[in-house]
Formats: sequence, structure tokens, C-alpha cells
Amino acid sequence: MDAFTAGILQRIKSTESDLNHARESGDDFLVDVELAELEDLRRIAAEHGVEVGAASGCA
Repeated sequence: MDAFTAGILQRIKSTESDLNHARESGDDFLVDVELAELEDLRRIAAEHGVEVGAASGCA
């Protein structure tokens, strides 16, 4: 796995964790921010042929 793939998968995992925390705390604004970030990261991954199914488990 190259550095780009490892980095994008780690960022997706981190953003998913942040999203879960935002949901648990009831912070609707932060949920929206994290969902937008996750969408952007998934788009970038797809554009570069990175499979995110293994890293992604929520949202």
C-alpha cells in the first residue's frame, strides 16, 4: 500500500470516528461538517482508485 492510499484510508477512519463522537454528543452542526468531510474524502479516494469499503463502516 502506498503512502497516499494509507493516508486517505487513515483520514477516512479518523473522520468516521469524529462523526460518531459528534452524533453521540448531539452536535448537529459538527455532524454536518464531518459528513461533508467524509464525502469529500470518499470522492477523492474514488477518483484515485482507492477502495474504501474496508475502512468505511458508517455514515
